[in-house]
Amino acid sequence: MTVGYVAQCAVRGNTLESLQIETEGEIDLRGFLGIDPKVANGYESLRYTVRIKGSGTSQQFAEVHDAVMATSPNVYNLANAVVLKSNLVVG
Repeated sequence: MTVGYVAQCAVRGNTLESLQIETEGEIDLRGFLGIDPKVANGYESLRYTVRIKGSGTSQQFAEVHDAVMATSPNVYNLANAVVLKSNLVVG
């Protein structure tokens, strides 16, 4: 998502001074480690905080944020089921 914020600011003429994206969530490692098949092997939910500073106004940065949420491949892939196709090559 960082690239999205940088690109959206550049397109809109806003100078970006700093950007931090903090994510957090709870995961029960019993699922990931295969200890308990009843436990999900991933996150049930994720939370994130975007801290942004630059030449834009609060409204301009809100518009940047909305644009990033609407176009981010990461947001899309986390919010929607995507087909995963694996290929294992040994040797």
